[in-house]
Parts: sequence; C-alpha cells; structure tokens
Amino acid sequence: QVQLVESGGGLVQPGGSLRLSCAASGSIFRIYGMGWYRQAPGKQRELVALITSGGSANYPDSVKGRFTISRDNAKNMVYLQMNSLKPEDTAVYYCHSFAGEYWGQGTQVTVSS
Repeated sequence: QVQLVESGGGLVQPGGSLRLSCAASGSIFRIYGMGWYRQAPGKQRELVALITSGGSANYPDSVKGRFTISRDNAKNMVYLQMNSLKPEDTAVYYCHSFAGEYWGQGTQVTVSS
C-alpha cells in the first residue's frame, strides 16, 4: 500500500517557478518508478515527468528543459521543479507511484498574470 500527498501548488506569473513535493508512505516506495501527471479542465491526464527507482528521468517535449523531477528515497519524497512556467502549464498536478494505481489528491498550479 502506498499513500501519496502532494503540496507546493499555487498561483504564479508566466516565467515564474514552482516546486511541487510528493510525500509517500510505504516501504515499497523506493523500488518503484514515480511520475508526475497533470490534468487541465476538459483535457486528459498527461504524464509530465517520470523517474525510475535508480534516478533516471524522462520528460515529454512540452516540458523538457523546464521541468526537473527528482527523488529522495531516504525521505520517501519526490519533487517536481518547474521553471519558465507558461499559462498552458495550468492544471491539477498529481503524483503517481508505478507500484500500482496509487495517486495523490492533486495540487492546483495556475499560471496567470
């Protein structure tokens, strides 16, 4: 069983930065990959970053070079550093464990002037 709790969302101006955090419970956290997804109103949920248990990261072109995912296995934490934010990054951001269908409650990110 894995429980995930996101934090760090908010309102930011275009070009700004935010850092999302995901706190995970459960001893199996460190042996599975983790991902950050987002879902904008009227759109499907999409993957924006994933990181393997060994720390290898991958990103879609839409966020590559602007977003950075990282993990601290000792603290059971996953982070998403988001820079150069754009209005189209506005969405609810979710943390996900690839151990199974484990999702956080989501945190709202709004990019607007």
